[in-house]
Parts: sequence; C-alpha cells; structure tokens
Amino acid sequence: MPLYLSWWDQDSGVADNLLRLACRPGAPLLTEGQLVLATEVEHGEFPAAVLHAIAAGRTQYNEIKDYIRAEPARTLDRLVELRLAERMTPVTDTARSRRRVYRIADNFLAFYLGVLSRFRAEIERGLGKALLPVLIDSLDDHLGAPWEEAFREHLRRLAVGGTLGPDVVAVGSYWSAGGQDEIDAVVLAGRDRRPVLVGEAKWARTADGHRLAGVLRQKAHALRAAAPPAIPAGSDGSEGTDGTDDPGSVRLSLCAREEVRDAPPGTLVVTAADIFS
Repeated sequence: MPLYLSWWDQDSGVADNLLRLACRPGAPLLTEGQLVLATEVEHGEFPAAVLHAIAAGRTQYNEIKDYIRAEPARTLDRLVELRLAERMTPVTDTARSRRRVYRIADNFLAFYLGVLSRFRAEIERGLGKALLPVLIDSLDDHLGAPWEEAFREHLRRLAVGGTLGPDVVAVGSYWSAGGQDEIDAVVLAGRDRRPVLVGEAKWARTADGHRLAGVLRQKAHALRAAAPPAIPAGSDGSEGTDGTDDPGSVRLSLCAREEVRDAPPGTLVVTAADIFS
C-alpha cells in the first residue's frame, strides 16, 4: 500500500483529513507530490510539462503539443513506458486508432497535478483553511474519472469470474469520433469482439436508474450505428439494449456510490460496496 494511503484517517471526515494532510504549509500530501515529481519524472522541461498538460484536461496529442509548444511524441512514449501516463483508445478500436487520448496513470499524481498543485502556493502562504471548501469541491469534480476506472476494474473482475458471460475479451471505455457519445464501460466478447454490456458510472451517492438507462440505450444505439455488425439486435427484433438477459441483447450496467434507484429489470447495478468488497 502506498505510504500516503496510510496517512488517511478512516475515522475522520474528508474535510478533517484534507486540512491535516494538504491544507497547511509543508503538509504531507504537498511534500509527497513534489517528491514524486522529483524522483519518478525524468529531468527536463517536457516530462513535467506534459503531465501538467494532461492533468489540466489537454488529453489529445495536438492539445498537449499546443500546451508545451513542442513535439511531445517522444516524451509521451517515455511517460507511457514509465507508467506515469496511459495512452487510451476506444475499446472497439485497434491499437493503431487515431482516436487516442492520454491520462495520468497514477491516481495520486493525477490528484496532485490536477487538484492540489493549483492551490499549493496559497497553502504555503497560510491560506489552507480558508480555501478548504474550494479544494473539496475540486476534489469532487476530479473523482469522476477515477470512479469510472474503478467501475471498469470491477467489471473486469466479474468477467474473470464468468459473471458477464463467456468469451469476454476486453473491457474499456468508448467515445465517438466527434466525442458526442461517450460510454464509461463497454464489454466485448468473442472473436468478433461484439459488445455484450454497456455501462454508466456516476460519482454520486444515488442515481436515477430509469433516466440513466434511457440515456445509455441511446448511446448504445449510436455505438451500433458506428459499427453496424458489432451489436446484434435482440432476438425479438428489439434494439437489444433493454437490460434483459436475452442472449442477443446488450446488457446495461449502472453504477453509483450508494444506490441506483428504479433500474430496469436485468440491469447490473454496481455500488461502492460491490467495488471495494
């Protein structure tokens, strides 16, 4: 277990932990972030700059290039090799897909660069307690992406156990060429890599399953339109995304931290209790 996880007091709330660990000069998480950058990121202006760009939401190659005002190809390859960054493509695409985005691979480094470092100077000047509410709001926004990845990891474990059906070959995210349709999790099965499950994860205590299922069905329909042979229709001629166990359908999965209300029958509901059990 990373040392910084052992610092978190499970008996205290988020505000108390952040006040102690992040919101005072020389706080442990501030020091740890600087230490990670100094010891794990290679020297030179580009590696750190590329990581800052990704953490700031510049996740596409051209966005990173514009941010650092230099060609980032070699730096990105090296950061991926060091497992500090991850190169992602839609799960339905091949490795040569041009629809690539990058993310910070380490959750702590993503938190430090994406959230904490922007407040570091004022915390060191003693303003930590005053800006704590803003830090908490920023953390809440930041946790959406790690929560989605935790959801995908849970689906991978279920796939290994056979819960998602036979011949699962991949679990990942999907987004369309224009970025209009994003699906947090798509499970592919068989040699033809056909989608058998689509999932949506919300970083919220509760979620409206009926509403989310409707949106997810529309996204699954767009996925079918982008790759017609990939998603067979249900055996009854339906869209095949109704949350049922029909072998010809694409199952739905909905995820929230504590509860998903009114999920359609057959939907795989996932909560934090499932993910961290």
